[in-house]
Amino acid sequence: MAIPFRILSANTNSRPGLACEITPEGVIAARLQKDGKAVMSFAPLPPEAVKPLLAGDNLLDRAAVEAAIRKALDDVSAREKQLTLIVPDAAVRVLMLDFDTLPAKAQEALPIVRFRLRKLMPFEVDDAAVSYQVMRQGAEQAHVLVTAMAGPVRAEYEGVVRGAGYEPGVLLPSTLASLAALTTRDPALVVNRSGQWLTTAISAGGELLLHRTEELAANEAVLKDELAQCVLVARAYFEDTLRASPEVLYCVGPGGAQELERVLDGAAESGLRLRDLVAGPATGVLGTLPKGLAAGVTGALAS
Repeated sequence: MAIPFRILSANTNSRPGLACEITPEGVIAARLQKDGKAVMSFAPLPPEAVKPLLAGDNLLDRAAVEAAIRKALDDVSAREKQLTLIVPDAAVRVLMLDFDTLPAKAQEALPIVRFRLRKLMPFEVDDAAVSYQVMRQGAEQAHVLVTAMAGPVRAEYEGVVRGAGYEPGVLLPSTLASLAALTTRDPALVVNRSGQWLTTAISAGGELLLHRTEELAANEAVLKDELAQCVLVARAYFEDTLRASPEVLYCVGPGGAQELERVLDGAAESGLRLRDLVAGPATGVLGTLPKGLAAGVTGALAS
């Protein structure tokens, strides 16, 4: 049985002061300085170097990914070797599950969570990295955030980090890491576009209410309609669950809010203000981090 990886930590101060996110667009590295500010760097990747999937090969150009990790981390003068590794949402299954009851001790609860996952995962659960966090505990039901990552896929991502000379500690899916960068505990509607994948998420008061990852069409003409539909569905869920309409759509991904607004071209935006979850672009040591890509590492370093 694989050692479970932590998705969210109650004590964020235990996280490393170094973070690295692998995306289809490139590798983002960030190091927390003594003044509490982060210095960042970005190393681009060639097209198709990273193709995130729940099962099967994700890193199609392993050498390029390893080189980008090494460059981005070296650029931020990373002396610390252990880091928080942020991986694409499409490589991890994130679920919200309800249990009648769940033991308080993790060593007793985790086998129950794994058993529940057996019929839900398209990969072998026994050697998968599985983590859970109770979002809400009621008298008769526990609402639980569960994440699962296939063992071979996890090994693939961790392997390139070790090949670059660093040690992956905490693993976080991109959107869960980004949500930690929110500066409000008010209900928030978030979209994270990475490559051909889009994740829509809703959080309120530190609780995750929705996390949905979908593959998008490569055709630009179809893409607009698909994006609009994803936003509309998430917005409807927000309104049904919270009995209120969202005012802001927080954006993560290449180009940030400006790029999403361009692609949507007004579709599904009525009454919504598009805003970058983390303002950018952020200046790195040797260059500029593209707008929209700072949220994951910012959240990973948040305390």
